[in-house]
Amino acid sequence: MTLPSWPRAALTVLLAAVLALVLLPADRLAPGGRAPAPVPERPDVPSGFFTGSDAAGVRRIAEVQRWLGGTSLTVGHTYLPGDRWSNIEGHPALFEPWARWKEERPGRLFVLNVPLLDRSEEGLPDEEVRAGLRSGAAGAYDGHFRTLGERLVAHRLSDAVLVLGWEMNGTTYSHRCGPDPEAWKAYWRRVVGVLRDVPGQRFRFDFTASRGRDAVEWPRCYPGDAYVDIIGLDAYDQPEGVGFEEQVTEEFGLAHHVRFAAAHGKPVSYPEWGLFRNGDNPGYVRGMLDWFARHRPVYQTFTDYCPHGVYGCADNPESGQVVRGALGAPGAP
Repeated sequence: MTLPSWPRAALTVLLAAVLALVLLPADRLAPGGRAPAPVPERPDVPSGFFTGSDAAGVRRIAEVQRWLGGTSLTVGHTYLPGDRWSNIEGHPALFEPWARWKEERPGRLFVLNVPLLDRSEEGLPDEEVRAGLRSGAAGAYDGHFRTLGERLVAHRLSDAVLVLGWEMNGTTYSHRCGPDPEAWKAYWRRVVGVLRDVPGQRFRFDFTASRGRDAVEWPRCYPGDAYVDIIGLDAYDQPEGVGFEEQVTEEFGLAHHVRFAAAHGKPVSYPEWGLFRNGDNPGYVRGMLDWFARHRPVYQTFTDYCPHGVYGCADNPESGQVVRGALGAPGAP
């Protein structure tokens, strides 16, 4: 059989491609001699790592920045304890270190998760949750939230993003929506009204559910466009065996979240995300980072402790490489 003659130009291109593959340095190959997986697109959105709630957590941000090769993280994210109302009102010991961190560099963003009821993680029965939501909607807890708003303003955190009653579609917290969605929405509106009345405030309010259906469909809990500035989603790598594309397309998943926010004219956020049921999963991490690059959230915060983290958890080295490749400073190892 006579082989066809190839044009000289085509042979030149083919030879160059073969040489490029053969001469690829060994350290550029994945284990087994495969070409490395592509680094996700740099999200270029305000990013943070949750490393702890107190002053030690603030200090750890600098450690993560060094691990990223000098990248400056611009989002500081923390949580109010939900055990008692006095802690939900906030304290100088929590606010002052974050205020100083924010003031060190212009453009930094402070995000604060705010429980809507006390005894937040005590597994209260539905009847007690329902009663608490209805009391809150009637104004019983206005004073606690007024105090919180005044303390935030006094500590130079008047432009904080407040994530009220997060993951309300689940069962983890006493501020869950399921026992009485109508009371939950009325209570959210009440709290937002109280906080907006605080002199000097410029708060933004982030409605953040957990990804998927969970205990109740999270759109049933949406309190209305006039009371929400950002629509967020907490999106961990779960359940076991569910790949990233399924997390995108599932009912009330990532794609539904983006469509819902667009329909309501709101930007999106991702206050919590990280590894979980599927272990060290660089494919999931790559998918999330590409998702951020495509959909441009107001901010995203990686939850960095075991089992979710990459800097603070040695069990996830491959995912850590993906995070450093995408969020690390250009040229960092």
